[in-house]
Amino acid sequence: MAQLWGGRFTKETNKLVKEFNDSLPFDKNLIEEDIEGSIAHASMLGKQEIIPLADSEKIVAELKAILEEVREGSFEIKEGYEDVHSLIEATLIDRIGETGKRLHTGRSRNDQVALDMKLYTRKKVKETSDLLLDLQKVLLEIMEENKETIMPGFTHLQKAQPVTLAHHVGAYFEMFVRDRSRLTDLYRRMNLCPLGSGALAGTTYPLDRDYVSELLGFDGPTRNSMDSVSDRDYIVDYLSALSLVMMHLSRFSEEIIIWNSNEYRFIELDDSYSTGSSIMPQKKNPDIAELVRGKTGRVYGSLMSILTTLKGIPLAYNKDMQEDKEPVFDTVITVNRSIELFAGMLSTMKVNKDVMHNSAGKGFTNATDAADYLVNKGVPFRDAHSIIGRLVLICIEKGISMDELELSEYRKISDVFEEDIYEAIALKTCVDKRNTKGAPGSEAIQEEIDFCRNYIAEECAK
Repeated sequence: MAQLWGGRFTKETNKLVKEFNDSLPFDKNLIEEDIEGSIAHASMLGKQEIIPLADSEKIVAELKAILEEVREGSFEIKEGYEDVHSLIEATLIDRIGETGKRLHTGRSRNDQVALDMKLYTRKKVKETSDLLLDLQKVLLEIMEENKETIMPGFTHLQKAQPVTLAHHVGAYFEMFVRDRSRLTDLYRRMNLCPLGSGALAGTTYPLDRDYVSELLGFDGPTRNSMDSVSDRDYIVDYLSALSLVMMHLSRFSEEIIIWNSNEYRFIELDDSYSTGSSIMPQKKNPDIAELVRGKTGRVYGSLMSILTTLKGIPLAYNKDMQEDKEPVFDTVITVNRSIELFAGMLSTMKVNKDVMHNSAGKGFTNATDAADYLVNKGVPFRDAHSIIGRLVLICIEKGISMDELELSEYRKISDVFEEDIYEAIALKTCVDKRNTKGAPGSEAIQEEIDFCRNYIAEECAK
């Protein structure tokens, strides 16, 4: 039994048509979800006396046996079946005979595959969220260890103001908070059960859709049978959320690549997360970060693929929807593996704190604080801005930093400067006095770290 239809056909399906149409090579990824949905459906059929209770129990028992084989890896996925649904139904009939033919009562492949994809996506949403939480735990460790690790903050990729590594990494922690929030919202929106919608117009059998929803852990059944079998919004939502995850990972990857370069040397990646060159023996390449950055485009492509597929489909189900699966399967593997590897790369990297500190000092990141010093002495800000700009130019010409410039040079430009200018522009002073909420100062960053720690504790407790 290779297909679930054929009674009204008089010719064999063209071989190329069959190969083009069959989805088993990829929808076999849904095998566990397909069996789980069938167990719930069969249980409901027996409860409602749509089929004899004894038949229902026999079907459920055999489906559970098949599911156990799948999970153990001993179940043989035989080729030649149109899809995973026909594979499982045929296997069931082979094992328990005519009773197995009752399983599909009151069900269409349309609502069956809609259920399978929801069960699969729901499971993967949770996996992605858990992996992001693991990554956030790594970020928190870095933050706690680097509350006083001063580094340059950048705008336009130019050194701007001094911050700490904890503050910089904390920005990514916030991005992943938003990512997990999107996944939570998606889970809530999608958690309605489509099974029982039939092909598009429900069924005449007295199905108990609420019971099936409860068995499968849904909040309830979907409300419109046509929407139920044609809805793939949750897949667009998931791929969109994953695209944002990859965007954030890609931005972080770009910084890791820059920080790891010979010119910066802010960090050193562990050998276990680096590769070498086939010709240049000195090379140690940040391949994980580069691959994550590169695979981001692949994930974007999957999102655009499903959006393009869905944009012209009339209600209700159309075969185009078969194209929802491969992009999702590929994207889930790509994103979840990227998160896991990225966390490992960060947890093993070495931070060169002195290099970061020296870089902040040599980049005039304390220039704004020097201007603020003058303002606090009564100089109008616009004048202070001009004075410090002239001093920076002098330092550039001399090849020194502002804290290396002699006081006499300061006073040539403005007699407002006193010996206390050096304390005012010390990098630690520049950072520590910035304690507005969300800033890098010691009090503010401790508040941020406390939030991150509590966030992780609360999320782990759920």
